[in-house]
This record gives sequence, structure tokens and C-alpha cells, in this order.
Amino acid sequence: MSSEDFAVQVSNLSKRYEIYDTPRDRLKQFILPRLQSKVGKPPRQYFRDFWALNDVSFGVRFGETFGIIGRNGSGKSTLLQIIAGTLARTSGNVTVNGRIAALLELGSGFNPDFSGRDNVFLNGRILGLSKKEIEARYDQIVDFADIGEFIDQPVKTFSSGMFLRLAFAVQAHINASIVIIDEALAVGDVFFRQKCYSVLERLRNSGAAIFLVSHAMTEVEQFCDRAILLDQGKQLFTGPASEATKYYYLLHQPAGCENRKGSVEESVLSMQDSCSPDSSPTFWPKDASFQSGLERPQVGNGSGKCLRYTVCDETGVSCSSFAQGEVAVFYYEFLLSKSIAVPLGGLVLQNERGINVHGKGSLEYGGNAPDFLPAGSIIRCRQHVELKLELGDYSYELGLASIDPESYKKMSRLSHEELFARVIRICHLPRAGVITIGWRSAREGSQLTHHGVADLPGKFDFEFETNSSD
Repeated sequence: MSSEDFAVQVSNLSKRYEIYDTPRDRLKQFILPRLQSKVGKPPRQYFRDFWALNDVSFGVRFGETFGIIGRNGSGKSTLLQIIAGTLARTSGNVTVNGRIAALLELGSGFNPDFSGRDNVFLNGRILGLSKKEIEARYDQIVDFADIGEFIDQPVKTFSSGMFLRLAFAVQAHINASIVIIDEALAVGDVFFRQKCYSVLERLRNSGAAIFLVSHAMTEVEQFCDRAILLDQGKQLFTGPASEATKYYYLLHQPAGCENRKGSVEESVLSMQDSCSPDSSPTFWPKDASFQSGLERPQVGNGSGKCLRYTVCDETGVSCSSFAQGEVAVFYYEFLLSKSIAVPLGGLVLQNERGINVHGKGSLEYGGNAPDFLPAGSIIRCRQHVELKLELGDYSYELGLASIDPESYKKMSRLSHEELFARVIRICHLPRAGVITIGWRSAREGSQLTHHGVADLPGKFDFEFETNSSD
């Protein structure tokens, strides 16, 4: 593949900063090394090196959405600024093929004392548009921003949300082939975010390359094709977005819960929910029904691996096609190489657009689980899912985690954030397989049970009042 197929190519990119403890050290560094060299002394260094980026390499093709993830200080914004040309690199190469629209900082390129209208023209010219091009697109920009009469007010009077609306509206209408967004969309409300992602989808379909920085891993999974994970300036992983986000969670999860010991009644645990009370609790599919998990990419911390898995209907027959509303039964097994605390199993379903339409496991069902499992244990998970979803293909992911016994026992009193901060992610099998949901044979009602992604429980009643002249 030629370099022209790539919108951006980054090769061995590094960025170094000089960190001075005091302003006096900065002055010493400017003067003293020269004097020391003149008298034959080895120059002394009065600063510490800080590598914001260290030997980063990747390429992004046209029509691809590329996520950049990592904790604060990992080098994400530095990388984007170098690609956008607003920051010089220390070493390495960056090749850019196309016009860049970069929303790196809220209001960058705006004059706070100018009106919104004046800033549209100012920012448009900075981004490379002519006055005629801005005039031709002005009405579309103002309509997209949807800030009403505030367009004629100084932007220093704008709220952060209004500021973002106008800034993004200008960026969305310059017909760039490379779009860079650094956490900016987190400011908008849900309706504006939907509008922004609609524009980004249109740009991607037109062949533009999109760089997206976000701390919301669900957004990265659903919108990005691939992603890079940075940590302290180093490139830890580059690949499918679903895998990159799992490495992100794995990198920053809490430690210390794996070695907690307790009584063990048995080394094999079966976790199941109660969606299908008529199915036998002891049934397990035949070996020939299973796929090997060891032959597929897995993300883990080394404490366990997914051995095998399969999907069956309620009769226990292995299958991948279901009628809308039928029950799919997921069977999956893990082998522990290290001891863990309370085991947690679960799955995620994603639709064709990469949206997580269902994610649930033993933590949400609250099933019984031991406080401790030793190395060598096999964990068998059986999970029933009623497929009340729109027709189509759905990929599924399987995972194993653990949590300390105290947190598990009092989980109903913990907030969502507190609970999931204590979860130790052990093994994740992204893109494990695909199931298809098709038309059902109508027994009551129509063949299609609902419109939209999910079938929500509810109730419908009629009341009639007629006026008859008879």
C-alpha cells in the first residue's frame, strides 16, 4: 500500500521537554554550559528530560476513524498538536496528506471580544477558507450552531456549550480530509452530540480520516475502527478499538484483590441467570459444540484464559440464528492460572454500528459465587439472553473479572462508579462471534415485535368514545 493511501503517517515520533525546578535553573542552563565549554569543563545540565512522546509509530487511512486513548498526561494532546502542526517534534516524522480541521481546544482561533458572526469569518480564514467560501457556507454554519441571536454577541459572553457549538460548526463546514477532535464533544448536550456524530459519520463516508480523543471508552468502541493506547508517552497498543479499550481498563484497574483466600467448596463454578427456569441447571453442551477461545485474540492480566465457548438455543442445540424474541444461551469457560477473589462473568452484544445494545453478567444478576478460587480452577458460565432486539447481526464479547468479597456483599450500597472501580478485569474475548436475529413466526401480534433497537417492557390500552346518531 502506497503512502498516498494514508491520510497521516507517524514514524518513530518523539517529543522531549526540558523541565526546570526553578526559574534560576533555566537561566543557568542558558548561560553556564557555554562558559563551562570555553574553560574546558564538561557542560552541566540544569534540567530534567521529560518525554511526552517516545517512539510512536502508526498510520491512518482515509475513511478511517482512529481513537487516541490514555489517562491524563499520557501524550494524547501532544500527539494531536504535532499532527496538526501547532507543535514541533523532537525527532521522528509525520506525513500529512490533506487539509486538517482541528478542534484541539475550546475556542482556539476565536477572539473573545468579537461577535460570533465575526469569529466565523476569522476562524474560517485561519482554517484556509476564502471570504467567498465562508459567505457561501455562513447560513449553514449558523443553522448548525443553533445559538440564535447570540451570534451577534461577543463570544466572551457565550457559555462553554455555545462556544463549542460555534467552533464545531465552523470546523464541520470546511470540507477537510482530516478531522481532529480532542475531547471537545464532551461539552455539548445530547442533541448537539448526536448532530456532531452525524456530521462525523458523513465526513467518514466521504473519505475523511477522523482522529478522536475521548475518555469515554464506549464512544471509542462504537465510533472508532482502530485506536492507539498511550501511557506516559509510550505506545502500548495499536489495533481494533474494542481491544484497545480493554487494554486501557486493564492498565489502570486496581490491584490487590487476586490473592484474597477463603474456603473453597469446589474448584469448578457454574454461574447462571434465571431467564429460563425450565432449562436444566445441570445441562452442558457436548464438546463438539464449542469453539476454542485459545485460538482467538484475548486481552488479560495473566490470571486466566477463555478456554472455549458456544451459543445454543433453549433445547441445547448449537446455533447462531434466532428469531426475534427467542432465547440464546451462551456457554463459556475460563481456566485460572492464578488464584482470584469473587469471580464475575458476563457478555456484551454490539449491533452492526458498533453500539453496545446489551451488557450484563453475574454482577448484575447477583448470583452466588465463592469468595476465592485457586489457580487451576475452571469457571463455567451459562447465560440466557432473551433477544428482544431489532433484526440484524450482533457480535458478542465474553469476559471474566473478579471483585473482593466485601465489595460484592455490599454492592447494593455502592454507587456504580465505586463498584466498578473495584472490579479486576482478568480476561476479555473481544469479537468472539456473531449471532443473527431474524423474523419470528407470529403467534400473536405482527411478525415484528417493535421498532428500534430494543423491545422495552410496557403496556398499551385503548379507550373509545363514539358519537352515534343511530
